Parts: sequence; structure tokens; C-alpha cells
Amino acid sequence: MIPMAEKMPAIMKTKPAYGAELVEVDVPKPGPGEVLIKVLATSICGTDLHIYEWNEWAQSRIKPPQIMGHEVAGEVVEVGPGVDTLKEGDYISAETHIVCGKCYACRHNRYHVCQNTKIFGVDMDGVFAEYAIVPAQNAWKNPKNMKPEYASLQEPLGNAVDTVLAGPIAGRSTLITGAGPLGLLGIAVAKASGAYPVIVSEPSEFRRKLAKKVGADYVVNPFEEDPVKFVMDVTDGAGVEVFLEFSGAPKALEQGLKATTPGGRVSLLGLFPRNVTLDFNNLVIFKALEVHGITGRHLWETWYTVSSLIQSGKLNLDPVITHKYNGFDDFEEAFELMRAGKTGKVVFFPQRG
Repeated sequence: MIPMAEKMPAIMKTKPAYGAELVEVDVPKPGPGEVLIKVLATSICGTDLHIYEWNEWAQSRIKPPQIMGHEVAGEVVEVGPGVDTLKEGDYISAETHIVCGKCYACRHNRYHVCQNTKIFGVDMDGVFAEYAIVPAQNAWKNPKNMKPEYASLQEPLGNAVDTVLAGPIAGRSTLITGAGPLGLLGIAVAKASGAYPVIVSEPSEFRRKLAKKVGADYVVNPFEEDPVKFVMDVTDGAGVEVFLEFSGAPKALEQGLKATTPGGRVSLLGLFPRNVTLDFNNLVIFKALEVHGITGRHLWETWYTVSSLIQSGKLNLDPVITHKYNGFDDFEEAFELMRAGKTGKVVFFPQRG
């Protein structure tokens, strides 16, 4: 059903400065190839936090005013011209990378590294609103019984899945550096996929406790203990078979490489704030490490894996979702808690009444 309201609340980056504002905007109309969704759940991503903080990356990419947000689950309420794959009432999530389908990468089926990618809430209006536009080609149909908060998490969960499953993981000793929201999802995927033991290095006590709730076998505070020695003690001096880097901390990268056994596998998802200097000869080349850079999600293979993992019941996602908000009134509190490292995933349920 087409919404009766003409206006809706939305979290908008209104100016090139720290923070955001809750504003009233027009409910958008879907154009050709688009659908309008009623947003049932939308979660905060690290990218949203960067935009809120207005860091160097955001300053170079974002052009205010613009509605924020890109992780979403919603119900189709209006279908634009030319859309024949969706109908009103469909329950969807969204692949947030809008790809061109024409560049070299796309024509080699590497859509996740499309050279002309555009992203919801980054290059165009996002989903921190009661209603949002989604290109039909980016819609993913969800089973009706999937919780909206889980459905919203599928996009970032895809990042974690590609990081964890870039190589063999079942029965492999694994080190995860960083237990922020994505690291917590990585722990859940690693445990669901049979990794053992899963060792997590994280300086925040709050997040170390979350890591244990999600299923980590061991946690270590890298500010108080040497995580390399810790790993070597747990693995009888062998080092871990798999190293998954989620923190974006240069020191964590170095420690993780040291703690990885020769011939082991490394997956890098965390984004580093500056250029990183490493002893590549001794930490990577002479150890014959297999190194993967991870970005986005494979379209659409990873989505099938994510959906199946959620429906299997083997993913322990409830501890990852630490904060839920009805509406957007307290969005500033949510962002500030996230900045302080006192949250896992934060989910908004925008619908009033």
C-alpha cells in the first residue's frame, strides 16, 4: 500500500561538519527500475559513523545534504515503472553497492569490485528514514519469518562471511583482531563454520565480554598482554592457521602476522587510518602466507550463504545486537555510544505507531 504520509523523519547529514540532524523530508517516489520500501529495520555501519564524525574520508566523498544509512530491511510499498521482479508486500533487504555492469570487473563477474560502484547513503540518499528508494536490481527477497533486525544485518554479515570463508576454516585455529560490530559477526561466522579455537584480541573490556558471548574460545587484551605470546601458548607454539583482521589497527596487523603459522591464511577487512609499514620479507614472504583483501560481498553468492547461515539457526546474532531504538529520536545517543566503543550492532526500527 502506498503510504498516506507525505513527510517522514530522516537522519540527514545537513552540512560538512561533525554530527547529523533529524529532519522532516518528503516521502520519495520510485523512478524507473526502483521500488519504494517501508523501512522495518536499519542498522548503523562503521561507514555511517565516519560520516557522522566527518573524518577525512567522509570529507572527500560525501556531499551534504544527504540522508544517511545503508543497512536495511523493509517491505515494498510501491513499484516503479519497468519493475517486474518485485511486487507490493515483498520483504527485502538490499545489496548496497550499485554496480554498473559494464566495466572490466563487472564483465569478469567481479561485481563486488565494480570500478563505478555507488553506495546507498554515501553517493546518494540512504535508508535512515521511514521510507527509502531501492533499485530493484539491488533487492534481496527475505523469508517471511526472518527477524527484521537479522535481515538488516545481512549486508555487513556478508563482509564477515567473505572474510572468514575466503579459505578453509573448519577445524582451523583462528585469530580475530578487533571485536567491533564486524569482528563480532566474524566470530559468529567462524564458530558456525567450525573454527577452533577462536582467539580474539580486543582492547575494550565491553567488547571482549561480547566476544565471549558470541562464542570466542579465548580473548586477550593486547594492551595488557602480548597477543602473539598468548596465541603461541594456546597453539603449543605453532601459531594460528587463520588470521582475520577486523580492527584496522596497524599494530594489530603486525601482531596477527607474527602469530600466523607459516603457510597460513590471512584475510584483511579492517581499513587502516594511514599507510602501514611492515617487515614484509619476514612476516609475509618468507612465511609463505596467503593474503586476501576483502571488500564488500560477492554478488550474489555471498547473499545465499548469509541467508542460509541465518536460517540454519547456527549463527549467534542476538549478542551482537546490543542496542535497539524505536524511531530516530535518540539517534545522537546511539552514535555517541558507538563512538565510545560501547555497542555491538545498533538497530533502528523507524516506523511510528
